[in-house]
Amino acid sequence: MIKLSKTSKMPGKSWSLPAIATCPGAREGGQLVEVCQNCYATKGYYHMPSVKAPREHNMQDWKRDEWAADMIAALSKLKFFRWFDSGDCYDVRLAAKILEVVKGCPNTQFWMPTRMHKFEKFLPILREINNQPNCVVRLSGDTVGGPAPKVPGFTNSKVIPAGIIATESDVQLCHAPENKGKCGDCRECWNDSTQTVAYREH
Repeated sequence: MIKLSKTSKMPGKSWSLPAIATCPGAREGGQLVEVCQNCYATKGYYHMPSVKAPREHNMQDWKRDEWAADMIAALSKLKFFRWFDSGDCYDVRLAAKILEVVKGCPNTQFWMPTRMHKFEKFLPILREINNQPNCVVRLSGDTVGGPAPKVPGFTNSKVIPAGIIATESDVQLCHAPENKGKCGDCRECWNDSTQTVAYREH
């Protein structure tokens, strides 16, 4: 059974996994990177059994042979969709199935934040997903106030200190904090012409 998430911030639904447990790119030298030490998906309502259960279900469900076809049926009428409001694409086989879903939903615009670009074996499939006209794979930065990842062909994002209200001219600042924590009509994360999106630290 397909279990989707609906966060209050975003315009559409998402598909998610348990945070940290499915985030190998969140660790450097055995320690969580700075941004992930304060992961929003390990706090608040994410601790509720009703929120944890579908993410744990999804960790096994994607391995079904019918999963991609079921996802296509569930998503085909959605305008916008986010992969992973928690967790990450921790398995190359999952990435291959995500590619199948993206190809099968040409009228849905996908956004996929990830740190899996750190692992060489993931880059070919991430590139193929990112090359689809309806999907943006956005590489996530690891530090607060540090640079965004630079990998040719990919867009990216970074986290900046909470008090900052403006940033460089070539960086799109997320304005959700001024909009009651919601995206509103902004779709920059899904926009492949926006190279860098900056989120203020939670």
